[in-house]
Amino acid sequence: MSTTPGYLTRTDHWLSLDLDEWTRRVLRRHFDPDHGSPYWLKRAADLPFDPLDISGYQELSAFGPFPLDELRETDPADLVPLAVPRPLAGQVWETGGTTGAPSRIFYTEAMLNHNIDWRCRAMAQGGFEPGRSWLHAGPTGPHVIGTTTLALARDFSATVYGIDMDPRWVKRLIRAGDLKGAQSYTDHLLEQITDVLGKREVDYLSTTPALFQVLHRRHPELVRRLSGVRVGGTQVTPDMYRDFTEVMEGKPLGLTYGNTLGSGMGLPPAEDGALLPYVPPYPQVTVALVNKGEWTRSVDYGQIGRVRLTVLHEDLFLPNVLERDQGVRYPTGDSWPCDGVANVQPLQITQASPEGLY
Repeated sequence: MSTTPGYLTRTDHWLSLDLDEWTRRVLRRHFDPDHGSPYWLKRAADLPFDPLDISGYQELSAFGPFPLDELRETDPADLVPLAVPRPLAGQVWETGGTTGAPSRIFYTEAMLNHNIDWRCRAMAQGGFEPGRSWLHAGPTGPHVIGTTTLALARDFSATVYGIDMDPRWVKRLIRAGDLKGAQSYTDHLLEQITDVLGKREVDYLSTTPALFQVLHRRHPELVRRLSGVRVGGTQVTPDMYRDFTEVMEGKPLGLTYGNTLGSGMGLPPAEDGALLPYVPPYPQVTVALVNKGEWTRSVDYGQIGRVRLTVLHEDLFLPNVLERDQGVRYPTGDSWPCDGVANVQPLQITQASPEGLY
């Protein structure tokens, strides 16, 4: 009997798939006249081409950029193919919501399992051991990153403590100029984190880069007791990473990047820590780094471009999503079937979109 964990077997299989063939498979499912997704069947009538004539991934540019406003107004169930039995049973997740209404998508069981499999693979490759205890100190509620606790408990045989974090609230405080309120909220979160770390035997911490930065500066004695840390959110700069590496003293330090639409798994840093690369959960999510003024044109490797995300899940199709992030186009060579992205940061840092604790 094989002792290889199921999540490794499944993710290895996905990495072996041909992207053009997978693209055709997803399009056949979403545009099936009888069992496709109501949203795409309705839009198909206005498209100047037949989606079923598309033969490969590169031709998805014909759809144009996906209008994210649609995810604020559309019933999330309409994006799910009718091949998935109704009534739908599962959770609606949100992304955005800092400067307006959030975008909402429905996760089928297959999508949730896919997300969990990749999280487990990332933890295993990062040197984190199963069967240990964790504290997840990050967003939960409507944010899919909260499934970290489920992944740890179900497939990584972990005991998981948790606190809640509302990134929208702290960003709202910062945007309003209420720095005292933002500091008070940070203190509130740290009180909960230190209560767990100070009273329980916790091996690993999962949190945001900004929260970990504050934690290790205020409570280095608690951080020294940890056996590893995973940080994920909108960005980790090379300077932050070097700081975290020094603090962890050779213990596992995992990085993730992404949102509810798709998350990226951190690869080992390149160029002595100057490049922090991530790869998407292929083939269901791919990234491209494109010219900021010409979204169909990819930048050269090593150049900075805007992140363009494409979701190609059998139960969710979102082509050409232009994110509010930028990064360096990263060549993965033979180690990954598609491009990666390095040194992710907000496309535009303004008072209207502060980064806060996330």
